[in-house]
Amino acid sequence: MKHRFETQKSSGTSRNFIVSIVCFMIIVALFIAGTSIVSDKTDDQEIQTLEQAVNRGIVHCYSIEGAYPESLQYLKDNYGLTYDDEKFFVDYQVLGSNIIPDVTIIDRRDR
Repeated sequence: MKHRFETQKSSGTSRNFIVSIVCFMIIVALFIAGTSIVSDKTDDQEIQTLEQAVNRGIVHCYSIEGAYPESLQYLKDNYGLTYDDEKFFVDYQVLGSNIIPDVTIIDRRDR
């Protein structure tokens, strides 16, 4: 009879071990998914922040000088605009002297 109970106890221990591993894998998967979601939201916020900074610089330049900046470089040189060129591509299109420039920001990193 002792042998029969020892086998059941051993089977219960291995079952508990498997349940523990499955729970651990689920926790790791949830952590990875959560990290990915937070990373995507941060990337979106970075783009929005850069967009706001460029637009703020454009309006600031217009209010001081009475004309929109001729180029993105002009904003960098005279109004302190900085951003990571490796992360973002900023397309700055001047449409006319009294028309606000068209700005498009593209994330260069693969998602």
